[in-house]
Amino acid sequence: MSLVTPGLADIALFVGAALALLVIPGPAVLYLVGRSIEQGRTAGLVSILGIHTATLVHVAAAALGLSALLASSALAFGIVKYAGAAYLIWLGLRKLFARASVDTSDTFTAPPASRHLFREGFVVNLLNPKTALFFLAFLPQFIDVGRGHVGMQIAFLGSLYTVLGLLTDGMYALAAGTAGNWLRRSRLYLQVERYVSGTLLVGLGVTAALADGVRK
Repeated sequence: MSLVTPGLADIALFVGAALALLVIPGPAVLYLVGRSIEQGRTAGLVSILGIHTATLVHVAAAALGLSALLASSALAFGIVKYAGAAYLIWLGLRKLFARASVDTSDTFTAPPASRHLFREGFVVNLLNPKTALFFLAFLPQFIDVGRGHVGMQIAFLGSLYTVLGLLTDGMYALAAGTAGNWLRRSRLYLQVERYVSGTLLVGLGVTAALADGVRK
């Protein structure tokens, strides 16, 4: 079966709308920026791969109609929502209560193994039901029903969104990693970094738990 996609006009409109949304920092962007500043550009880029692997899971769920089930079940939504919020808060508390280490040399403590960074990024985005609901609300706006195979069109647009997300998030990670190289030479920054990073993660978790509506 050949690939069925929306029309070129719909795709162009979708790309413009997607880029406008992607450049606005959300929880996932703030998470990867924190990782990049703290542990370098490579850590940020690996985190992005985890985040957008989870994005593909949400895309597949939207294409198969599972997002509609999540949207219709308050219990399922609440379970996923609070599990994701709890995970972010746990990451923040772990950072806050970690043993402090101040080193102003040009080198810095090696980040966790790539698989650990990938897993954390994956879980952060996977346990965000608003991402699933975002795709359910956003992608159908650009579907051409007359072309048929709606699920395939959703999968195509979701995959395109993921590629765009990799590019925009990659720029955030590179910029934050570069800034981190300078910040890690500051003794003051090294003294307060874990409090800033930990508080940010806890704040993201609390915000995720309290926020309402469909928002990525």
